[in-house]
Amino acid sequence: MDSAPLRPASAPQPDQGLPPPLPAVPVPWKSVGPCKGRRESPGALVETSAGEEPQGEEGPAAQLDVSRLRSSSMEIREKGSEFLKEELHRAQKELKLKDEECERLSKVREQLEQELEELTASLFEEAHKMVREANMKQAASEKQLKEARGKIDMLQAEVTALKTLVITSTPASPNRELHPQLLSPTKAGPRKGHSRHKSTSSALCPALCPAAGHTLTPDREGKEVDTTLFAEFQAWRESPTLDKTCPFLERVYREDVGPCLDFTMQELSALVRAAVEDNTLTIEPVASQTPPTVKVAEVECGSANTCALSGLARVCRHRIRLGDSESHYYISPSSRARITAVCNFFTYIRYIQQGLVRQDAEPMFWEVTRLRKEMSLAKLGFFPQEV
Repeated sequence: MDSAPLRPASAPQPDQGLPPPLPAVPVPWKSVGPCKGRRESPGALVETSAGEEPQGEEGPAAQLDVSRLRSSSMEIREKGSEFLKEELHRAQKELKLKDEECERLSKVREQLEQELEELTASLFEEAHKMVREANMKQAASEKQLKEARGKIDMLQAEVTALKTLVITSTPASPNRELHPQLLSPTKAGPRKGHSRHKSTSSALCPALCPAAGHTLTPDREGKEVDTTLFAEFQAWRESPTLDKTCPFLERVYREDVGPCLDFTMQELSALVRAAVEDNTLTIEPVASQTPPTVKVAEVECGSANTCALSGLARVCRHRIRLGDSESHYYISPSSRARITAVCNFFTYIRYIQQGLVRQDAEPMFWEVTRLRKEMSLAKLGFFPQEV
């Protein structure tokens, strides 16, 4: 608030001996600084009044510059604000994209971890499965190897016996070294008991078989061939087969095989007969056990003191296995002799069917007759004693 200039009401009277007072100069009141009520000195007022004259002349230009500065600062402020907003928006957009990328990568990582776990589990499962299958195959291979070795040993023994039978000891020309009872009295040494007269052996002469047209030589024990049986055997030998309907095998089944394998336990007897016909029956000693390396689940049927075929209380030193079954049946020596006799017969006729026996009809017939005799003796209860 501007104050009016102070004017003195009257000039003071000068005192005597004092200098005259200074003339009064009008000084306006002006608020300067924080203290608005303080009066300035006269010198300062003079300087201020002297400096106000040029300020009044340059006032519009300064105001124009101030307005320009204000407008430019506003523009700069607005542009800076817009730039910052754009930068903020771009940063938020990039941050959002990075968040989405991080979320996508997290999902990919979770999916990969899940797939890795599933793959690891499947690999472990497949590895266990392969190990289990390998163990089963190894056990089966070891079992087959054992069976093959047993069959090889059996076949080698059969081949050796067959060679001895076919080559060195046939009914037509028996091997006297293998059959000491056929040696002459001078080579065999003195015998106690009855002795045969020389005229007895010289009285034996060959007999002619008119039906077959062959001369059949009875052996020295006085046996003679039945012409009907020989004719049936010759008809079968021309076309060997294991068909039970042919006359030769039909007679053998009816007279020898059937009665020899007719045991008390009818159901097991039928299974044994089928296994013998299929050549899948195995006889093994009771003492032989499965090696520890071959883990095969065996099922023992019955006990070693009861025959599974006859049902009688007997000491069973052998057991049989039918085909690929793991069930074992204990059998008595008599039952074993009956089964072995039938198996020997089927083995020989299979050799004939396969062309392994290269002989004439007469020696082959005599061997078949001998095998039938063994079946007849076995079914009557005769069997060799085991040492």
